Amino acid sequence: MRFLKIFRPVSLLAAALAAGSMSLPVWAQTAQNRVTQAVTGESTFVLPGSVNPRVAAQFDVGRMNAGAPIDGITMSFALTGEQRAELDALVQAQQTPGSPEYHQWLTPATYANLFGLSSADIAKVAGWLTSQGFTIERVANSRTSITFSGTAGQVEAAFGTEMHRYTMEGETHFANATNVSVPPALAGVVLGIRNLDDFRPQPQVRFHRGATAGVTPRGDFTSSQSGAHFLTPDDVTTIYDMAGAYNSGDNGSGQTIAVLGQSQIAVADVEAFQSAAGLTVKDPTITLVPDTGTSAVAQGDEAESDLDLEYAGATGRGATIDFIYAGNNSNSSVYDAMQYAVENRIGTILSLSYGTCELDLSQSQYAQLDQIVEQGASQGQSLIVAAGDAGSTACWATPGMTTAQQETPSANYPASSAYATGLGGTEFPAADAAAGNTTYWQAASGSDVLSSALSYIPEVVWNDDSAAAGKQDGAADALASGGGGPSIFASRPSWQTGVTGIATGKFRLTPDVSLDSSAVTAGYLYCTSDHSAWSSGQAASCNSGFRDATSGYLTVAGGTSFATPIFAGMVSILNQKVSSSGEGVVAAALYPLAANGATYASAFHDIVMGTNACTAGSTYCSTAGKAEFSATAGYDEASGLGSVDFGNLMGVWTGATTTGGGGGNGSFKLAATNVTVSPGSSGASTVTITSVNSYAGTVGFAVTAGNGSLTTSGCYAISNTAVTAGSTATATLTVYSSTSTCSGTGVLSFAKMGGAVRASLDRGTGPGDAAGHSGGPLGKTIPLSAAALAGVLLLGFRRMRSGARALVGCLVLAVVVGFASGCGSSSGTTTTTTTKDVAAGTYTVTVAGTDTTTSSITASTSFTVTVN
Repeated sequence: MRFLKIFRPVSLLAAALAAGSMSLPVWAQTAQNRVTQAVTGESTFVLPGSVNPRVAAQFDVGRMNAGAPIDGITMSFALTGEQRAELDALVQAQQTPGSPEYHQWLTPATYANLFGLSSADIAKVAGWLTSQGFTIERVANSRTSITFSGTAGQVEAAFGTEMHRYTMEGETHFANATNVSVPPALAGVVLGIRNLDDFRPQPQVRFHRGATAGVTPRGDFTSSQSGAHFLTPDDVTTIYDMAGAYNSGDNGSGQTIAVLGQSQIAVADVEAFQSAAGLTVKDPTITLVPDTGTSAVAQGDEAESDLDLEYAGATGRGATIDFIYAGNNSNSSVYDAMQYAVENRIGTILSLSYGTCELDLSQSQYAQLDQIVEQGASQGQSLIVAAGDAGSTACWATPGMTTAQQETPSANYPASSAYATGLGGTEFPAADAAAGNTTYWQAASGSDVLSSALSYIPEVVWNDDSAAAGKQDGAADALASGGGGPSIFASRPSWQTGVTGIATGKFRLTPDVSLDSSAVTAGYLYCTSDHSAWSSGQAASCNSGFRDATSGYLTVAGGTSFATPIFAGMVSILNQKVSSSGEGVVAAALYPLAANGATYASAFHDIVMGTNACTAGSTYCSTAGKAEFSATAGYDEASGLGSVDFGNLMGVWTGATTTGGGGGNGSFKLAATNVTVSPGSSGASTVTITSVNSYAGTVGFAVTAGNGSLTTSGCYAISNTAVTAGSTATATLTVYSSTSTCSGTGVLSFAKMGGAVRASLDRGTGPGDAAGHSGGPLGKTIPLSAAALAGVLLLGFRRMRSGARALVGCLVLAVVVGFASGCGSSSGTTTTTTTKDVAAGTYTVTVAGTDTTTSSITASTSFTVTVN
C-alpha cells in the first residue's frame, strides 16, 4: 500500500538524529491551527446523526428543567482527512510484520502532536465553552476532546437543541431531542458531543438462577449432593491447556490488564474469590474516572465488574489488574472509563464486558467512540470485548426500540470495531456437562472438588435461549447465546481474510474467537455482593469458600462477560512470553495463524456444531430461527475462529517486540526486580536477560518513567550486558532519587513517555541507551519536551544539505531551550541545578533492551520504584 506519510515513533527519530541520519521521511510536526476564525455567534453548523436512535416522540414526557445539571459532557474533535488517512495507514503498518512501523507504538503525547488540536485551538474552544457558562473539567491528553459541565438550559442555548425526558418500559431517560449544532468556526473541527443522554451500555452477563438448567446452583462443583458441574479458574486452566504456561513461569507478569466498568465494587468479594479458588490474594488498583460522579454501587454492573476482575486476575495470575470505572452520573458510562484508559495509556490490555447494539448508535456516536478505540490500538493497547449474549440480535430487550428493531440482526459494539478483538461464546454439549459425567469430570467425592475438569471438553456454539427463563426472569433473559454478525459501520479489516469460511465482503465480521460462556453447561463460579446476581434464597456470596454459608448456594453465571476477561488474561501471558510492550489488535495476529491449516488445527478448536439462532419461540422471535448464524468448518459468525488450545497457541505466537520468539532467529526476555529507595539515596534493580531460541549477543538499555518527579529529579545507571546462547545474564540498574546524586559519569536521566529521546541527546561517556548512545550528567541534558520538539523541527529541514541542517538544528535547539553547547564539540558549561529529591510515591519504570548489533531484536519489562 502507499502511505501518505511514513510514521516513526519519536524515540526512533531522535536516535536517527543522534546517529547523523536524516534519510527518514517526516511524519510529525507541531499541530497546525485549524480554528482560523473567532468562535462567536449562534451555533448554526449542524452535526448530523447526533440524536440517539431510541429517541422517539411516543416516549417524550416533556422538556428537561433548564437548571438541571448535566456533567461530564465531552466534545470530540475530528481528524482532518489527511490525518484520518495517516492514522489508518499507521495502525495497519503497526500490525503488519515486516513493516518498519511494526509494533512501534505511539504514546499519548505523540498521538496528541500528530492528531490532536493545537494548544491555541484548544484555548479557543475552551474560551467559547466558558463564555456559554460551561465549566471546563479536563482536556484529554491526546487533545482530541474537552470534557465540561453545565445545565440543560446552557446546552440548549449553546448547541441549538432541546433537552427532553423520555419514559421507556418503566425507565426514565434524558437526551437531546434534535441534532446539535456548533458555531461555523468549528465546522469540520468538532466530530460530535457525547454524554448528552443517559443510555448506558449493557453488561454482557447471564445469571444462572436455575430455571434453564433444571437444577438450582446449590450442588457442589462435582458433588455428592447433586453431581452438578461448575467452572473454577483451575477448570479453565485444564480445559484450555494453560498449565504449561504457568509451569514455565509465564503468567502475565510485567503486564497490566485494565478492567473497565461502571460500578463501585467491594474488594472483599475479589479477595473471597481468590481465596476460594486457591489463588494468591492480590487486590486490584482502583481508579474512579474524574468528573463522572461519585463512587457508587450499581446493581447488575457491580456483578459484572466483580467477575471481570476475578477472572482477568485468575487467568493473568502475574499481571497487574487495574479497575477503572465511571461514577454515578447517569450520563457517564464504561465508555468514559475506556477513554480514560486510552488517553492515559493505562494497561497493555483493556477488558470490556459491555456493549451497545450497533442499531442503538448514531453515526456520530460510533465515530467518536471508534476514534478512541483506534487511538488505543496505535498505542499498542489490546481492547478485548464481549461480542454479546443475545445471538445475532444484539438489540434484543433494548428499552425504547420497536419489536422489529430488537429482532433485526445487529452486531455488538465495540466488539465490532476493526481495532478490537471480539469474544463470542461456546458451551459444552449437555451430555458432556451433565451431572455425574465422569468422562470429562472427576467423580463426586462427598466434598467440593476445586478442579474437576479432566481435559478439553468438546464445544458447540453457546445457545441457551429459553422461553421458560424469559417468563420467569423477564424477556431480557429469554435469549442467551453468543453474539455475532456483520457490522454496519466498520469496514472489513485487511487481516480478516484467508481463513476457510470468510467470504468476500465489505464489513467487519464478529466474533473473532470464542470461549465457554454458558451459565448452564457449565456455569462459572464467582463472588459478588450484587444482590441481583443471587438465586432465590441466597443470603450471601462466598462467605464459606464459594458458598453462602446459610443456604449452601453458589453464585453462578455465564455470558461472553466471562470469555472476555479470561482471554484478556491469556493475552497478558502471550505478551509476557515475547516480552511485549503491547500487542495492539490481537485479532490481527490470530487470523494469519488460522490461515495456516496446520497451525489452525493445533492452536484452535474449530467449532462445527450449533447456531446462535433465536430458539425461544414466537414470543421472542419474529420467526423462530430467523436471525442466526450456524457453525461451519473454519470461520463462522456463530463462534468466530473457534476456541483456543492455549498451550499450542503460545508455541506459535511470535508476538510483538522480539524477533524469532516462535522461530529460530533468537531473541531474549527481560525481567526486573522492584526497588525501594529513600529520598536522596539510591537502590538497585536486578535486570535478568534470558536467551530465547539460542540468542547470543550484547544488550543495551533505555529506561523510561511515565511521569512525576522521578522523571524530573531522578536518574539511573546501567551498562550494556552480554548473554550467551541458552543462558541468562544479569545487569544492575541503579536508581538515584535526588538531583544531588545524579551528577556522576555514566548516569542517565529518565526519559518521559518516549524511550531513548532524552538519553540519545545527552552528552557524556556513560554506558548509553539501547541504541548505543552515550549519556551524561543530568545537568547537561536537554529537557525531554524541548528535545522532542527540536527533533521534530529539525526534521522539517530534511531537504537542506547536511551541514546546513546541523547548523539550523543547533539554532533551533538554542531558540527553543536556550541550549547551544551541544553544537559542535562536546565541551561546554554545565547547567547549575538545584538539589531536589524525588517525591515519595510509587513509580512505574520501563526497561527496554535492544541488541546492540541487530536493532530489531528487542524486549522490555516494567518494575516499580517506591520512594519512602
